[in-house]
Amino acid sequence: MFNRDKNLKSLRPLIPTISEKNITSPSEYFQNITLRPILKLQHDLLIQIFHQYTIQRKNIYQKLPPEKKLEYIESNIRKDLTFRSLLIGTVIGHFTKKEYETYSQNEPELRKRLINMLIERIKSYE
Repeated sequence: MFNRDKNLKSLRPLIPTISEKNITSPSEYFQNITLRPILKLQHDLLIQIFHQYTIQRKNIYQKLPPEKKLEYIESNIRKDLTFRSLLIGTVIGHFTKKEYETYSQNEPELRKRLINMLIERIKSYE
């Protein structure tokens, strides 16, 4: 029988720097135990989505100086709701049922953490 939750968790990379001992809040726990591994797993796809987004926007991004590129990344992820929803959906699609329940119950804070992590991940790649 297909066990989606078990299969999803088995795909996630281990992040050895994360220790459950130092986690102080439920949101931080979710961020470190769920979001970070999924973001690492989906890294290449998230970067590809960002590059496709810049191409669809007439490649303005490629012409920007380095400091403006960082501003562009943050601004577009925060302001373009369609783009932001695509990035968030790419992560949420890898949640187990229980993780989605947790996310739904604490959505404002966890979404904020996820958006900040997405911004930093894409910025660090550039």
